Amino acid sequence: QVQLVESEGGLVQAGGSLRLSCAASGNIFKINAMEWYRQVPGNQRELVARISGGDSTNYADSVKGRFTISRDIAKNTVYLQMNSLKPEDTAVYYCKQLVVVNTGRLLEYQYWGQGTQVTVSS
Repeated sequence: QVQLVESEGGLVQAGGSLRLSCAASGNIFKINAMEWYRQVPGNQRELVARISGGDSTNYADSVKGRFTISRDIAKNTVYLQMNSLKPEDTAVYYCKQLVVVNTGRLLEYQYWGQGTQVTVSS
């Protein structure tokens, strides 16, 4: 019913910047919170940044001051601007959106993007 498509990540040098995007399409009534997670092999997926339906934002301590989450409601898209990247930011990044779907009833579901690799070289 709803699909999320993430932009490509990439390889960047330490100190560089990268912007990820995640666009939702399908039977969307409304999108509530949008989130970015990351995962390193062998570790649990961790929440990096979150933007609520009211546009309040939260960040993991490890990325505060360097990453910025934003969204374009008209495009059903969430962005993650990553600046001053460090090698420890290397991970697969996933977006998650909490989408309200109208199937006769309004129900909220969570959908995940396909994941995109971000590699930061030292």
